[in-house]
Amino acid sequence: MAILSDYEEAEKKPAPSAKKQFSASLDPSNPLGFLENVLEFIARESDLFKSDSLVNDVNAAVRMVKNKVEAEDRKRKELKIEENGKAEKKFKEEATAVPPPSAEKDDMTNKKPKEERERVNEVQQNNGPQAPNQANGLDMDKYSWGQSLQEVNITVPVPPGTKSRFIACEIKKNHLKVGIKGQTPVIDGDLFQSVKVDDCFWSLEDQKSISILLTKQNQMEWWKYLVKGEPEIDTQKAEPENSKLSDLDPETRSTVEKMMFDQRQKQMGLPTSDEMQKQEVLKKFMAEHPEMDFSRAKIN
Repeated sequence: MAILSDYEEAEKKPAPSAKKQFSASLDPSNPLGFLENVLEFIARESDLFKSDSLVNDVNAAVRMVKNKVEAEDRKRKELKIEENGKAEKKFKEEATAVPPPSAEKDDMTNKKPKEERERVNEVQQNNGPQAPNQANGLDMDKYSWGQSLQEVNITVPVPPGTKSRFIACEIKKNHLKVGIKGQTPVIDGDLFQSVKVDDCFWSLEDQKSISILLTKQNQMEWWKYLVKGEPEIDTQKAEPENSKLSDLDPETRSTVEKMMFDQRQKQMGLPTSDEMQKQEVLKKFMAEHPEMDFSRAKIN
C-alpha cells in the first residue's frame, strides 16, 4: 500500500521536464534484458529500491505471475487432453464401424500415431548403446557433450543476452548441476566417473551458451554417458583425434595408439595386438623346437 500511495501522490505533482522517459521494447528472445531495463528505470524514477522489503515484494510479484502462467498452461493442457480424448473416441468408433478386409495387414496400417511412437521408442531402447556424435559424446534435447580420453566438454544453450550472474553451475567430484538461477536445472545428476574438481571450470560464451570443461580422474577410459539416466554410447566407436596424439606423454600416447589399433582389428575380425604377440611367441617356440610335434597346436 505504501508503494501505491507514493505512486498516487507522484501523479498529482507535475512531472519535471528533466525526467527521463522510459523507452524499451520487449525482445522475446531476451526477456531478462527487458526486465533489467524496467528495474533500472524504476530505480531512477522512484524510491522503490529504498524499501527494506524490496526483494520480498519483487519475489512475491514474480511468484504470483509465475503461478498465474502455470495455471493457464495447465488449463490449456487439460483442454488439449480433453479434445484428444474426444478425437480418439471418434476414431475408435469409426474404425470399429468398418472392419478391415485383411485383419493382419490392415491392423498395422490402422495403428494410432501414439501407439506407433511408443513402439518405435521401445525398439530404440532395446537396441542398446547409441553411436556417438563427432565429439565422442551425445547431442541431447537441451544440451550436448563430447569427450577426449582426458576431458569432457559440455555445451548448454541459454537465452541470448543471458549474463553470468544468472548462471548456476555446481561441479563436484561425482556430480554436476547446471542451469539458470530460479529455474529447473538443465543437468542435475551423478557423473559417469569422478573428475578433478580443481581442474574443472565453466564460462559463458557470447551470452548464448554455457561451456563446461571437466577433467577426468581416469584418463584412460571413455565415458559411456555424462550423467546417470542418459542413453549410453557405444564406446567401441569412439575415436581419439589423431592431431592431438602428439600432445600426449609417450606412455599415454602408446596406450592410445594400441587401443586404436585393437579397435580397428576387432572391426575387421582380425587379431588384436595381444593376440598377435601370443602368435609370435608360439611361432618362435615352434622354430626353436623342431623335434616337438605341433600338429595339434591351434593358433588363433
